[in-house]
Amino acid sequence: MAKQQSITSLPRSPEDDRRARMIRYSAAMGIRLVCIIACFFVDGWWLVLPVLGAVLLPYVAVVLANVSSSRVTTVVDPGRAALTTLPPFIAPEEPRNGRI
Repeated sequence: MAKQQSITSLPRSPEDDRRARMIRYSAAMGIRLVCIIACFFVDGWWLVLPVLGAVLLPYVAVVLANVSSSRVTTVVDPGRAALTTLPPFIAPEEPRNGRI
């Protein structure tokens, strides 16, 4: 029997996935901007924190933006569902010595 699917098991649409990744990237870049501005107002050893944030956040933002939806499912094509239940194809035997 073919695997049953519901609308909730389908993956996210490409547009929704792209929008969610853009929001994550923009949020990380906004935090980086705050870190850069904080570099002008912080003194002493505390300056290390905003500098690290400003340097490391672009890498983190790109990695987060390239991560797609966490729901990984295979979509069953209804036209192929019947084909997956058939037994494997067995090739006919080769004729021996030219005879069938």
